[in-house]
Amino acid sequence: MMSLESKATRRSSLLSILLVLLILFKLNGEWNSVAAHEQAHAGQTPHTLTGDIRLHRGFHSRFLSGSRDIIVYLPPGYENEHTRRYPTLYMQDGQNIFDAATSFFPGMERHLDERAEALIKQKIIQPLIIVGIYSNGLNRINEYTPTKLPGTDWGGEADLYGRLLVEEIKPFIDQRYRTLSGASNTGLGGSSLGGLLSIYLGIKHADTFGKLALSSPASYWDDEMIVRAVHALRAKPHQRVWLDIGTAEPVGFLNSTRSLHEALIGKRWKEGIDLRYMEVAGGQHNPAAWAERVDRLLTFLFPRP
Repeated sequence: MMSLESKATRRSSLLSILLVLLILFKLNGEWNSVAAHEQAHAGQTPHTLTGDIRLHRGFHSRFLSGSRDIIVYLPPGYENEHTRRYPTLYMQDGQNIFDAATSFFPGMERHLDERAEALIKQKIIQPLIIVGIYSNGLNRINEYTPTKLPGTDWGGEADLYGRLLVEEIKPFIDQRYRTLSGASNTGLGGSSLGGLLSIYLGIKHADTFGKLALSSPASYWDDEMIVRAVHALRAKPHQRVWLDIGTAEPVGFLNSTRSLHEALIGKRWKEGIDLRYMEVAGGQHNPAAWAERVDRLLTFLFPRP
């Protein structure tokens, strides 16, 4: 028989999931296509791109339905230093990371382009390439989750997304840009469900991704299945992990991220060495809050040698 404490924990998790679904449906009202979204924002929110930005539209996968755009930030000097190769960070929800005009949080972005540009010019971090992979409308919740939500048809396509990422997008980027393609120079990151996806695929494909950037991950998903997955690791992979959460976020996010942090420590990630955990007082669940942590995230994952 399920204890009262277990019932309360499960009820809290379900309420958190329902809250997130409500947020997703609210934000996804104009997500039938990227074109519709951009049209809705035309003339309202100016573009906020900084630096050398390339856009690859309509990338098609043989593993998942629909096409998606890929946006690429290139570091200062990329066009002048013709033989130099660069580490690469792959980020989920690519429409949110550089440009307030395309973000599905109206007017908010993560400012990864501005902050990378400034930190590189100040010689605080390594010059790096940042690849943003647009999420695919309402399919996001399916593609970004490893398991189906019990009792629903939502979720469970993260493994297929992993094949898209490892077998299609990464080779596409490695062929077209001068990357350092090894795991020690390749990062994977995201926020919310994108953070859940990144830790799940990161530990599954540790031979591909040696750096993980996890902001407010949806670790509550399926009764904290990702926490159980970390506990079940036979050996700690050689990875550097950034993990952050805000105390004003839904309680399901906060408590499950604390559980994930404890699981990483239990697998012998060392705080300040290959793990950096930040719990931000009053931090909320949106790109404006995540943007405030970008400098520290990039400095920890891509420090200058």
